[in-house]
Amino acid sequence: MHPIANYFLHLLLSGILLLVFFFVYTKFTPFDEVLLIRQGNNAAAISLAGALIGFSLTIASSLIHTSSYLEFLAWASVAMLVQFATYKVTTSLLKMCKDQIEANNTAFGGLLAAISLSAGAINAACIS
Repeated sequence: MHPIANYFLHLLLSGILLLVFFFVYTKFTPFDEVLLIRQGNNAAAISLAGALIGFSLTIASSLIHTSSYLEFLAWASVAMLVQFATYKVTTSLLKMCKDQIEANNTAFGGLLAAISLSAGAINAACIS
């Protein structure tokens, strides 16, 4: 395949995966991030941004380290599961997550973002 065509295919697939992740993740959480963000809730925006970037780190690493689209899609699926598991474990340990995000506690949103980014960075580094 021509390198430019390969680039656009990778870009298209990555964009679709990011949209899928966004849609599923926002349905997975117990609050409506999109509504909260529209209302100016910074904590929800920060938390969601961390999850999106954490997921994207693994997507980027899988683009670098895989040679087939099937393998790329498999790593993307693993990345989604890791982000969902990270969120589930974190919110199980920090039981007031929904209340803190809905109350626009930006410190809490930052903590959730940092945890998502950390999980994404470690997950991305594990692909080799």
